[in-house]
Amino acid sequence: MKMRVRKAVFPAAGLGTRFLPATKAQPKEMLPLVDKPIIQYGVEEALAAGCDQIIIITGRGKTAIEDHFDVSYELEKMLEERGKKDLLAIVRQISDMIHVAYVRQKEALGLGHAVLMARELVGNEPFAVLLADDVIDAPKPCLKQMMEVFEDSQCSVIATQEVNGPAISAYGVLDARRIEGQYNGRVHDVKNLVEKPKPEDAPSNLAIIGRYILTPDIFDTLEHTPLGTGGELQLTDGMRGLLQAGKKIYGYTFEGKRHDTGDKLGFLKATVEFALKRPDLGQQFRDYLRSLNLEA
Repeated sequence: MKMRVRKAVFPAAGLGTRFLPATKAQPKEMLPLVDKPIIQYGVEEALAAGCDQIIIITGRGKTAIEDHFDVSYELEKMLEERGKKDLLAIVRQISDMIHVAYVRQKEALGLGHAVLMARELVGNEPFAVLLADDVIDAPKPCLKQMMEVFEDSQCSVIATQEVNGPAISAYGVLDARRIEGQYNGRVHDVKNLVEKPKPEDAPSNLAIIGRYILTPDIFDTLEHTPLGTGGELQLTDGMRGLLQAGKKIYGYTFEGKRHDTGDKLGFLKATVEFALKRPDLGQQFRDYLRSLNLEA
């Protein structure tokens, strides 16, 4: 019987120091792109891909995430009394969206450690990991594309995109061989993973992006993986352990546009592009942008 991916894990215990002072009292995952928190884009993607259980790994100062996906009786009552039915529907849609479970990560000890924290709730089944910072705009959700590869292969799948030049050193990088004839050449057989190599040492231009489908044997591997860079448990090291144990991992070059909202410039670009796509804002915002003297 083929395994199906039902659970999606969102590591959200990081401190968000790149967005201080805004993140001093607000989780970076709750920063809005137009009027929707970053993490909600990822949760909606997981839902659209067929996941029915969301697991969020939180830490100190992250209660706003829990509040966002919970029922807000006072707000709903106020909106109902004032007849603001459209806003009421939006608020209720968030709390009715899906069942969300939370695991507290007491120390931010790396992405691998965050994934390991989800072990009891995930159990012995495959699961998705989504990094909320990577907001991917695609007609078919990125995770849904990856699900199709997983359903055929029943092996771990990593999202990847081509990154050229010095920027590659900011990513985990795949040493992989393209498999011709499958998914329009978008699938790669992964031989190794290298974390943040120097540009001249990068084995390819295929960068790892924040979407993963992992088989449950990653938990045993992570448990026995030594701490890596910065004294943290790296997910890349755990996946390398799977490869060394003879497990298959595929890289998938997704169709869509990825926005790195964990970077200030990336966040600004995403805000502009999402605003321009909005039926209620797009034309007015476009007119405003055209009116600016951008040569100054």
